[in-house]
Amino acid sequence: MKQSQNVVIKGTKDGLTLQLSDKCSYSELIEELTEKLDAVTKDGENALITVTVQTGNRYLTEEEKEELRQLIRQRRHLVVEDIRSNVLTIDEAIQWKEENEIVSYTGRIRSGQVLEVPGDLLLIGDVNPGGAVMAGGSIFIMGALKGMAHAGCYGNDNAVIAAGKMMPSQLRISSHLTRSPDRYDEEDITESECAFINEAQQLVIDRLQVLKYLRPDLSTFKGGF
Repeated sequence: MKQSQNVVIKGTKDGLTLQLSDKCSYSELIEELTEKLDAVTKDGENALITVTVQTGNRYLTEEEKEELRQLIRQRRHLVVEDIRSNVLTIDEAIQWKEENEIVSYTGRIRSGQVLEVPGDLLLIGDVNPGGAVMAGGSIFIMGALKGMAHAGCYGNDNAVIAAGKMMPSQLRISSHLTRSPDRYDEEDITESECAFINEAQQLVIDRLQVLKYLRPDLSTFKGGF
């Protein structure tokens, strides 16, 4: 008699969740999963059921993931939505670090130059007309933005753009964009501004102070202020 279950199947409002033990061998896991899928699959069901697989601290190769998908797909009406693991490969960890770190650069982005980073960008300087900055995350410019800025360039709608002087030729956040007026009066710009995607899915520009309420996760400081 088995002391513990290597496969636990739970029904949710979104479908089925398969919780796979990370304490047994892979072959034992496949054997028990096959038995339990046969037991829960009923003939005559017509509706598709989505399946989420949770592997815990077990690392699966791409071949093993595909074997799991094929095993589940063999049962009628079961569709694998996702295979989730607590384990990252070195390449995945490096990618996660790059996408979540702030890259700082001191200098001026001149016409024809393009600066692109995978995560957030802190630019201590200006972006001249004809220059461009791009980031997978948010863009913070401690200077004048007179060129093009594209935040969330890999599809992050929650990214923002902030600048000491917001005078862009073009602003982009994810797939949203806005063009600048024909000319700016630099003397009329007296405070920092930010750009973000609002609830109506429009790219808007507002005072920098609104970010405190719109994107509270931008602040990581823990204190009593």
